[in-house]
Amino acid sequence: MIENKKRPNPIDVHVGSRIRLRRTMLGMSQEKLGEALGITFQQIQKYEKGTNRVGASRLQNISSILNVPVSFFFEDAPGEQSSGLSGMAEASSSNYVVDFLSSSEGLQLNRAFVKITDPKVRRKVVELVKALAAEADSE
Repeated sequence: MIENKKRPNPIDVHVGSRIRLRRTMLGMSQEKLGEALGITFQQIQKYEKGTNRVGASRLQNISSILNVPVSFFFEDAPGEQSSGLSGMAEASSSNYVVDFLSSSEGLQLNRAFVKITDPKVRRKVVELVKALAAEADSE
């Protein structure tokens, strides 16, 4: 039983990773989030690693600062069975998006892409990426 206390709860780890995901999507530092909450960036690190559990009121504050509903932090949580509202394809699709946005390249690509306001240019970028992917597949 003592060993279990040293290992973070999988839900706490998941919630922390979702905090990190959203914070990095917004380009916000741990220090800036900590300042907004009145805590240190080290505490944010502990939340993001799942070492420290985020309390309900603090999670509500974080959701407000990061401009997402509290439910965002629990999406695709371990042990959560789909309630029949979404199919397996949708669940794996959302995991793919989270994996993409968790990568440095995916985050950079997303940030740059959303700055493109011209729909025609956006379509051309998508076509370019598809062509590059097809070219990589054929090699």
